[in-house]
Amino acid sequence: MPAEIERKFLVADDSWRDGSPGVRIAQGYLSQDPDRTVRVRLAGENAWITIKGRTQGITRAEFEYAIPTEEARELLGLCLPSVIDKTRHEVRHGGHVWEVDVFHGENDGLIVAEVELSGEDETPDMPAWVGAEVSDDARYFNSHLASHPFACWAAI
Repeated sequence: MPAEIERKFLVADDSWRDGSPGVRIAQGYLSQDPDRTVRVRLAGENAWITIKGRTQGITRAEFEYAIPTEEARELLGLCLPSVIDKTRHEVRHGGHVWEVDVFHGENDGLIVAEVELSGEDETPDMPAWVGAEVSDDARYFNSHLASHPFACWAAI
């Protein structure tokens, strides 16, 4: 079964920025059930539908399929409120590609870095700009941010 093994961190400072524009992403959810989320993502001229299972530790089943961008736009209109707006930057460090998501709209002010691993026991080389780990904090799951935006949280 395809699996995603991922750790997630808050970003402590802007030293990760290299001036690249990143890719703007619209991401919505057709299902936010904890046992199965169904996500639609539109990133530039590419689009996907992704089904993810319940997270166990830092691992979960993940099935992802490319779809036509026009279909993604239509599916985003069927998604639960609200659609996430973010810019993703890819930053190479220590043999990994870190995905740094800068959120916009109702999640403005939140910057999260994720790194995919080959196994739960793998320990990546941590960049200096990585802050607190939030892998186990469901508030930082994109599916949660769609229905409970960062702007609505009490001070962290």
